[in-house]
Amino acid sequence: MLAVNSIQVYYHDVVQALRGLSLEVPKGKIVALLGSNGAGKSTALKAISGLLPLEYGAITEGDVKFEGASITTVSPHTLVRRGMSHVREGRRIFADLTVEENLIAATHALDGRSGKADYDMVFSMFPRLQERQRQVAGYLSGGEQQMLAVGRALIGKPSVILMDEPSLGLAPLVAQEIFQVVKRINEEQGATILLVEQNAALAFSVADFAYIMESGRVMTEGEVAKLRNDKDVREFYLGMGGDTRKSFRDVKHYKRRKRWLS
Repeated sequence: MLAVNSIQVYYHDVVQALRGLSLEVPKGKIVALLGSNGAGKSTALKAISGLLPLEYGAITEGDVKFEGASITTVSPHTLVRRGMSHVREGRRIFADLTVEENLIAATHALDGRSGKADYDMVFSMFPRLQERQRQVAGYLSGGEQQMLAVGRALIGKPSVILMDEPSLGLAPLVAQEIFQVVKRINEEQGATILLVEQNAALAFSVADFAYIMESGRVMTEGEVAKLRNDKDVREFYLGMGGDTRKSFRDVKHYKRRKRWLS
């Protein structure tokens, strides 16, 4: 469904954010993209969805393909019409519009490819949005705003959804609820999902495959079941390193060692 082939990304022609990033997202799967702050995860999504120019960024080398066709220079609104949605970090809802108006706004890039069934589907995924459809979105709770951001992306039944930090700033129970819906979207709507997330445990609860990034490149990848059993991944991303207390010196040594590169 998606293939990112050795892309280099620079901001302002100076700051390099991605250094030969390559990844694949098979049709009908959930793929997680993990890593610490500044690893380049959000930049990767913007490179795919065509949003880099809005932040003075550009792909300088490599290629991005969607369903086999290059989309490196395709505009974001064209990608939406082709079936791609991007749930950006920070929700990015229209705070002064109602829930219903936010959903209506999402239809304008779809050339009329939406109808009552789309709204019914969103409300079936998020019943609280139906209860609050006349409420101004800026007064919703953080969890409800995230539901709206995801629900807005579902209008038009996209074939692939890019999700950037859907658990950010949410209480643990609300985050789990959001991720349960992410799984439903994949299973019931057949949507392919590329999920950027810092909470590796949550991402692993729904993903089929994962890539772990550091400094603009992929450091390791694999099926979720395999990564769960990887000692370094368990220790540094899942917080399951055992009872031995680690010092910062140990962490720096780990970064130099890069055991998973071998």
